[in-house]
Order: sequence, then C-alpha cells, then structure tokens
Amino acid sequence: MMGRRSVAIRLGAGLLFVSGCYWAQAPQPDGAGVEPGDLPASWITGGPRCMEVPDWQVHEYNPDFYIIRESGCTHYEKPFLYLIFGKDRAMLIDTGAGENDIGRFSQTVLRKWLRRRKHDSMPLLVTHSHGHSDHVAGDKQFEGMPGVTFVPATIEAAQKQFGIASWPESLGSVDLGDRVLDVIPTPGHQLAHIMFYDRRTGLLLTGDNLYPGRLYIYDFPAFVASTRRVVQFTEGRIVTHLLGCHIEQSASPYVEFPIGSIFQPGEHALALSRGHLLELNEGLTKLNGKPARVAYRDFTIWPVDPKIQQEMRKTREETESKQRESQWKQPG
Repeated sequence: MMGRRSVAIRLGAGLLFVSGCYWAQAPQPDGAGVEPGDLPASWITGGPRCMEVPDWQVHEYNPDFYIIRESGCTHYEKPFLYLIFGKDRAMLIDTGAGENDIGRFSQTVLRKWLRRRKHDSMPLLVTHSHGHSDHVAGDKQFEGMPGVTFVPATIEAAQKQFGIASWPESLGSVDLGDRVLDVIPTPGHQLAHIMFYDRRTGLLLTGDNLYPGRLYIYDFPAFVASTRRVVQFTEGRIVTHLLGCHIEQSASPYVEFPIGSIFQPGEHALALSRGHLLELNEGLTKLNGKPARVAYRDFTIWPVDPKIQQEMRKTREETESKQRESQWKQPG
C-alpha cells in the first residue's frame, strides 16, 4: 500500500512539475528579462470625421518598437504594421492596404528615430506577415528605394531571407543587430504566412492567424498544424503580448463589427495573450479535422469554403470601391 502511495505521490509531483514548466514563462515577475513597453488605451479607427483623421497613427511601444495603424478612412481593413529597430538596421512588417503613402510615412518615422539616436542613417528591411492585398499594397513604394532591402511576400523569399530550411516545419530568424527575431512559418490563413517573435520584448506578432476578430482559414489542416507548432514554440518562452494585424471585435464579448466598418468605437484591445493561443488550439483540436465556424469571447474560428472565396473577393472589391467613392463624403 505504502509503495503504491509513494509512487502515486512521486507521479503527482512529476505531473505538477511538468505542468509548472508548461505554464511558467519566467521564474519571477521581475526577472523576465524583457524590455517593457506600453500599449495605448484606444486607437484612432477612422471617422466619423474623416477630414480630421490622420492617415496613419504611430504608437511608441518603447523607444525601439513602433506600432503603426492605417486609418479606416484610408482603407476599411485598418491594418497594423510594425517598425522595429536594432543596432544595425530596422525592419518594417507589412506595407498596408489600398492607396497609401507608407513609403513616405515610414521614412518620416525612421528619420525621427535617427535624430533621437544621433545616427546618420539606418538600413531598412521591408518584409511581410503574409501576401494578402491589405498587407502588400505599398510594396512598390519600397522597390528600388535606397537603403532598403525588400522581401516579397512569398515562401521562397522568406526561406532565403530568414534561413528557413524546410517549409513550414523549420524556424528562421533575423538579426537586426543585438536584436534577434524568430520567424515561424504559419500557413493556413495564407500560404506564405509567418509570425515574428521578438526576443527583446517577448512580443509575438501573429499577423492574421490570431487577432481579435474573424480568423479566416483558407487551408484548415495547415492552420491547425501551424497553431500547434506556435503553441510548442511558446512553451517556456516569455510571451508578453500577442499582437495581430487587425481588430474586428468589439470590447463587448462575442460582438464583432460588420465587414467594411470604417469607424469602430469601443473596439477590443489589440493585444491578446498566450491564453488565447491555447484557447484557439484547443478549439481547433475539438473540431477533429471538421472545419466549422465557432465564436469565442475574443475571436471567431472562421473556415472559408473554397466555393465562396471568389464571392468574398468580389464583396471585398465592391466594398473598397464604395469606400473610395464615399470616404470624402464623411461629415467634417
């Protein structure tokens, strides 16, 4: 009896230890070893007076990490872009949606950073979370720009630039100079989708695979496998926030803004947590390979039937056309 009890105690202790390792991200709160940063209480989403709204909002998470949001008055997708500085070069992730001037604007932010740091110049690496149109619209503005290395939103380009040996199983990385970001292939939303993990801040940039809103899944098996790999990647690592490329969710649980919304008062915070990643992974596992739409508090699993993908593209094009016609008719 005592022998079995002793085994049970040791087994329980072992499981507790494993569980602790699985959940624990740092030994103590003040020993995480990451650079802190701040997120805004709210974002300018666009409207209701579009003439008063800037095309871009830039937020300083910390002195070397910037979050840029495109206005809903410029394009209803309102994507988030990320500008990150290392010792040797900077990196811009994504180039926005619709007709925009991200080339000029990013150079303005870069010049301000250089003045603050008392540097003369800084090479810029322009890359992408993935290749959908609302993340690559400003690409041509950077092609051939002096001091810019441009990485197309393709699997081949990502593999070459980030040293990804085998897609999508292998990890890649990029060193900006005393700042290494891990690059995680995550196809499913789009075939060339990647995530970036910034070791200095503990931020995981999740692109369109996970954010507060509709998680459109075009390749369900690939999305499931990608989510599982990201869960495994984050085990034992510091994860301060998960930052995606959109907000489509209201601050009210289970309430989304309609597709095409320009103005989103009372929207959800941008940041999610590793808990949301685990929730997504569990939800996908429960579907057991059978794609289905499932709403959670802060996001919705949204598989896209291949038969209606063309209809979605048509709807998107019509929405963009109507927005171009009406954006200047907004009051103000």
